[in-house]
Amino acid sequence: MTWLITGGAGYIGAHVVRAMLAAGERTVVLDDLSTGIAARLPEGVPFVEGNVLDRAVLDKVIAEHEVTGVVHLAAKKQVGESVELPLHYYHENVEGLRVLLAAAAAGGVRSFVFSSSAAVYGMPDVDLVTEDTPCLPMSPYGETKLAGEWLVRATGRAHGLATASLRYFNVAGAASPELADTGVFNVVPMVFERLTGGGAPKIFGADYPTPDGTCVRDYIHVADLADAHVAAARTLAAAPGRDLTVNIGRGEGVSVRELVDLIGEVTGYDTTPEVTDRRAGDPARVVASADRITAELGWSSRHDVRDMITSAWEGWQHHHPEAARV
Repeated sequence: MTWLITGGAGYIGAHVVRAMLAAGERTVVLDDLSTGIAARLPEGVPFVEGNVLDRAVLDKVIAEHEVTGVVHLAAKKQVGESVELPLHYYHENVEGLRVLLAAAAAGGVRSFVFSSSAAVYGMPDVDLVTEDTPCLPMSPYGETKLAGEWLVRATGRAHGLATASLRYFNVAGAASPELADTGVFNVVPMVFERLTGGGAPKIFGADYPTPDGTCVRDYIHVADLADAHVAAARTLAAAPGRDLTVNIGRGEGVSVRELVDLIGEVTGYDTTPEVTDRRAGDPARVVASADRITAELGWSSRHDVRDMITSAWEGWQHHHPEAARV
């Protein structure tokens, strides 16, 4: 069986590729390198530079590599940008998915794993977010992920594909320094950038109804996330017609202040924060229930938040040698 991994040269994608290879799976990567880095890919992994909107490229890759399963990671994913560019996000994320699914169905693909997001839930007012929590996305990005789940599920039913939608919570860390996130869009690298640039980390709002007044989130190590993709892929390959939707999180909440304090312990920097006003749309608490993924896939997280920060910091220093430990 060969798995096509779209977006496989990205931060998450490169981890998924390596996890699949370690599990003995054959892979081929499609990535347009808009944010991906080809050097992240292990030697010998077939790589095609291209976009999922290009049906001709997809048909060729699926036929030439005898692809029987797809892990679809390629997508635009910045919430704020999606508000400014909703047409672009719907085109890339929904139309791109439609083209990919059409090629997969025509090419005889039997399994399809879709990268979704906790953004589909919006601002859930619950202690633990289960897969049955109502989905009320608050951004075009979240809407495209929810629409993507619908499209994947409907295509699976119509064409006999086994499908899984994996709702990621907050991803951090790195399996090795060279695979670390090079973008500065998530909270951990954002704090690193502020610290190594001589600034103070920002906390948006300290008056939430949480134990320390800051937002509480569920963080998942990217290596654990990659292992969840392997578990999903293998489950689908063994169960034709299966349809799964699962959260990928640890089921443990960490406040922003706790996260920033831990970053200070790991890096040695003074992380006394600059507290500013709340950002519109930030829920007080979003923590996953991880019960279903454990029951359905036999998966559970292995890494804690300190592991995430330590490995992310090693990666930050690898990509930013000037960020010497103080």
